[in-house]
Amino acid sequence: MKIALVHDYLTQRGGAERVFELLCKRYPEADIFTSLYDRQKTIDVGERIVNTTFLQKIPGAAKYFRLIAPLYFPAFRALNLQDYDLIISSSTSFAKAVRKRPNARHVCFCHNVTRFLWDTATYLREYGDYRYFAPLIEYIFQLMRNVDLTYAQEPDLYIANSSVVARRIQNIYGKPAIVVNYPIDTSNFVFSDIKDEYYLASARMISYKRLDIIIEAFNWLGWRLLISGDGPEQERLKSKALDNIEFLGHVSDGTRKDLFSKAKSVIVAALEDYGLVPVEANASGTPVIAYGAGGVLDTQIPGKTGVFFKRQTPESLQAALLEGGKITWNYEHIRNHAVTNFSEKAFFSKVEKIIGQARGVHQSFI
Repeated sequence: MKIALVHDYLTQRGGAERVFELLCKRYPEADIFTSLYDRQKTIDVGERIVNTTFLQKIPGAAKYFRLIAPLYFPAFRALNLQDYDLIISSSTSFAKAVRKRPNARHVCFCHNVTRFLWDTATYLREYGDYRYFAPLIEYIFQLMRNVDLTYAQEPDLYIANSSVVARRIQNIYGKPAIVVNYPIDTSNFVFSDIKDEYYLASARMISYKRLDIIIEAFNWLGWRLLISGDGPEQERLKSKALDNIEFLGHVSDGTRKDLFSKAKSVIVAALEDYGLVPVEANASGTPVIAYGAGGVLDTQIPGKTGVFFKRQTPESLQAALLEGGKITWNYEHIRNHAVTNFSEKAFFSKVEKIIGQARGVHQSFI
């Protein structure tokens, strides 16, 4: 069987890219396709060839990849994948548009519907400079929404990372989706049942991560908070923080691993479509204090692996932190929950069965 792996663009290393990296490792003989590729800034695919589109030849495209949004659909449509029996796309936007031959199968791991088209107001808020061009952008996006709906019909099967994303796929694209919670490499995290006197937030410093809520809550509580990550909001957030809050910036994988294992709790204030950070925290034996909406509803057990707060306000987070401080956590149980449900083994066991059924076979093809 000839397999093609397709991702929107490999110009960064976020949660979607980490999942695609797992797919690349799982299918070592598959060919890799993407619109743009920047080896220095994205996942490690070893010495494998990464096939790109005509966008790769545009000067500065990898750096300013958001500015060429209207070109992605024609770029993916131009890819020749007629020789492949199985196409596995990993997409939040464009890769689902690839063509296949009639008797081939296309399975799309959909991390979200095309967010900047269907939640434009949030998108413009996160990338403030774009708001000055809002009328023009809205006109272009309206045209692109029609194209997105058309090409969203291409995959034979959608796999969603969470229940909330599955509902969006159904509501916007009119396509059913099977929910398979995405995995982490549990070997990358170390267990510790000895916790230090600090809490941890690990996130890119952009508006929807709501680090401002976390900072305000810890300003009031006076507890020690460490924040790892960087981004355009960094200076503004630093200006709001008191001395009990420390900004670590970007940290190495080894440092991050240690931070996760020793934290009293990891704090997540964003509404995440899925969210790998809570699962990574649990894999370290660390409970999560999270805004109780979105993907965490699929991954967390209240009172066992974490605590939810109901509103994205400092006061609601404070109440959850105080509640979490009263719980005698079973750190080993937290770790076991993550390993059992969100390991690569558990993930691919489900995926193999789903894709096998989609192909009309019952035996494993991996």
